[in-house]
Amino acid sequence: MNDSEEGRGQQLGPLDEEHLITSGTRYSIKGFRFQPPYVLKRAAVSSIANSKEQEQAEKEKVNQEMTQLKPQINRLCCPCPWDWTLFQGNCYFFSKFQQNWHDSVTACREVGAQLVVIKSDDEQSFLQQTSKEKGYAWMGLSDLKHEGVWHWVDGSHLLFSFMKYWNKGEPNNEGEEDCAEFRDDGWNDVPCTVEKYWICKKSATSCTKK
Repeated sequence: MNDSEEGRGQQLGPLDEEHLITSGTRYSIKGFRFQPPYVLKRAAVSSIANSKEQEQAEKEKVNQEMTQLKPQINRLCCPCPWDWTLFQGNCYFFSKFQQNWHDSVTACREVGAQLVVIKSDDEQSFLQQTSKEKGYAWMGLSDLKHEGVWHWVDGSHLLFSFMKYWNKGEPNNEGEEDCAEFRDDGWNDVPCTVEKYWICKKSATSCTKK
């Protein structure tokens, strides 16, 4: 056996293997590359540290953005519930289906409101126009307690100045017509058992500046 064959057949001894593991350098034996285990462990620790640093940086970025948005969030105000309409300090709900007058009164009370009571000419104009677009609708007006004496659901009397809103020839009480509706360009009296859309009203939420 010559020197070259003896070199190829030489095996690593225990000290050589220890040196291979702890030296911190790479070796190539018979086409294979070896790297000490502690080098791999160091790389893994470094990767975890970088990941934590990135995560912390992301948290700080989010916190910074929230801090910048906070003044704007504080200024946000929702005076009316979703699907209600704001008009001059009040919220109005226009129903999507029809029911009789008494059930309409109850439906409004259940959401902390009342079947609409009209307090001004502007409010009347707004509601009349909206009802023309959405369909004939109940208002909180009736003469159920005394025929011909119209009261709102809050107990107040119908003002004489509002009598002009009745359609021509109304109210005529044809067939026990004791409840009032928005119809076309004015008001009409109809039987309370008829099913119609309805309009609820409640005060808007105050938006206090901080």
